[in-house]
Amino acid sequence: MFKIRFTFPMLLILFACENNMDDVQRVSFNPKSADEVIVDFKLVYSDSGFARVSLRAGFAETFRSPEHLTHLRDSLRVNFYGKNGEIISTLTAKYGKINHSTNQLMVKDSVRLYNYKKKQTLKTEVLYWQQKDSLIYAPKRVYIFSPKGRFMGEGLKTKQDFSTYEVLKPQGNVVIEKEEEL
Repeated sequence: MFKIRFTFPMLLILFACENNMDDVQRVSFNPKSADEVIVDFKLVYSDSGFARVSLRAGFAETFRSPEHLTHLRDSLRVNFYGKNGEIISTLTAKYGKINHSTNQLMVKDSVRLYNYKKKQTLKTEVLYWQQKDSLIYAPKRVYIFSPKGRFMGEGLKTKQDFSTYEVLKPQGNVVIEKEEEL
């Protein structure tokens, strides 16, 4: 009697639970889901042991296919460092996307680039940064505010330190000292 009572529940347990893998994948796998999700994302690019660029975002999603991309949201901030480790310029935006295959960062929505030494600010809606050559490019309307004046134009090229820049189609006015360059 004891053997029957013990054997019957064990057989029920063994044969009662069966998972269909198609059902499990349908419920738990979405091909459009991110491969990685990170809260309080931090990324540091360094050279010879010294930080050159640090990137922070409140939320990041990484997708590995069809293209290796990381989407960044919430308090996106990029600090560019000088040779002595001091922050030279800071880039902020509401959204960003890192393309890992081209090493390019695209930021958009309320984009600001600030140079601490010259106290100048660039405002635009879309901006691209190339890690390879430290080039920053803004294809749309840009506004530059500095102690020397206000400046605007269509398109801009600069290095990541934002110490010198080229506005592709300039408009506005600026005060230029006799011995200085813009």
